[in-house]
Amino acid sequence: MAQVAGPHPPSEKQMLSEQVYARLREAIMRGEHVPGAALKPQDLSREFAVSLAVVREALVRLVGDGLADRLHNRGFAVPECSDRRWQQITEARRALEPVVVRMSVERGDLEWEGRVRAAAHRLARTPTHTGEDRHYSEEWSEAHRIFHRTLLAGCGNPVLMETFDRMWTASELARRWSSYRNPDRDAVGEHRRLEEAALARDADAAAEALTRHLTQTATGLTESDSPNSVQG
Repeated sequence: MAQVAGPHPPSEKQMLSEQVYARLREAIMRGEHVPGAALKPQDLSREFAVSLAVVREALVRLVGDGLADRLHNRGFAVPECSDRRWQQITEARRALEPVVVRMSVERGDLEWEGRVRAAAHRLARTPTHTGEDRHYSEEWSEAHRIFHRTLLAGCGNPVLMETFDRMWTASELARRWSSYRNPDRDAVGEHRRLEEAALARDADAAAEALTRHLTQTATGLTESDSPNSVQG
């Protein structure tokens, strides 16, 4: 009887591409490649001591994540930091996420409620900054992502969650470029109101709170010369 071949292990090229992707993603998130900076495959190939094919594969993945732009006949670059770009991302999130949170409140089970409580507790207890660093901490950024994702995950629709993940990554880049905390924004209160509305099973209030939360992000971007007040 013929044996059915199992899944092939990742090739060396795939593993190298994954490593380069992870290192470039972290470098972009940490601001080591500034907005608009070119991501030259030849330079990156020398830096990481890998082939051009490996680098290009990693760069294409970053484009898919919204962390790099593919320029016509000019290679790749970190996305430009412009009000218009972040307004478009926020507009997309405001069109999608209030609808999804409404579905989540209506469909989420008791286990979802427990996950929301745990994610909200973790976010509230995680410092936004560490030491003298003016950028949001890695720990807070991850707790923030988990809270928002958990809040929406009760919808039970993986396609919607995949869309959320893509938009979140793109907006996360703006947050990582943030240099200063917005003193007028009550992010803790905003997240608490989101949690309370969701757990009260008030879909209207949850959708309204999330819309206000995302609108605060849009307002902060239009009122600033740089994306330094993004927390949505």
